[in-house]
Amino acid sequence: MDLILTQSQDDIGIITLNNDQKRNALSHALIHDLMAALKSLTLERVRVVILRANKGAKVWSAGFDVTEFPQPGRDPLSYYDPLEQAIRAIQRCPAPVIAMLEGSVWGGACELALVCDILIGTPQTTFAITPARIGVPYNPSGILHVFNTVGLALAREMFFTAQPLSPERAEQAGILNHLVAVEDLENFTMKMARQIAANSPISISVMKEQLRILANALPLSPETFERIQGLRRVVYDSRDYLEGQRAFLEKRPPVFRGE
Repeated sequence: MDLILTQSQDDIGIITLNNDQKRNALSHALIHDLMAALKSLTLERVRVVILRANKGAKVWSAGFDVTEFPQPGRDPLSYYDPLEQAIRAIQRCPAPVIAMLEGSVWGGACELALVCDILIGTPQTTFAITPARIGVPYNPSGILHVFNTVGLALAREMFFTAQPLSPERAEQAGILNHLVAVEDLENFTMKMARQIAANSPISISVMKEQLRILANALPLSPETFERIQGLRRVVYDSRDYLEGQRAFLEKRPPVFRGE
């Protein structure tokens, strides 16, 4: 089974997450295929990319594949980790990437969606950032992506509670550009993609890169960055880190002891 399906027509590329059995969990294999699809569409010089799940999906993506977490302790979200590379590939793709979000979005998939240029959801589209449920931290760049999109107050709520954010609140917070009925999602998204494809691709690619650079124009000293990385190590070296994974795989509530 292909984990990713790719098609292009009339300057529009479509990448479909195609592992419904595992709720499109972001395994290394799926991420590798996603990046290959994005590279292929870029070489075809499509003018817009749509990132979607299969029609009727209850979960757009369940986030990072917990079964691939290291045992124990090495930070799985380093600069060269596949998920981080995929996120940078979306950001640096010259064509705008539209996240067509049918179903809920969990964990690391929230970051994957948030770095897309335009997000379109339905009344079934919720966002849950869940590392606290399984005893893992979150990478600094991911925290910054969430913070830049939703603001500090809502970012704190999402990280600390690990509870789903409703589509209505997501739209109010500016996460979703549009909230449409499920039956209208595909037509609405394609209409917007055609509008983008009709415009100057070089103008759009330059503006996208300008926006990316300006969004990242925040001063951060090397010392501060190393401090943030060190904080993550506290969690990855903890017993809670292992307990969270065991509980997830055993399908039981974790018993966290803060050690």
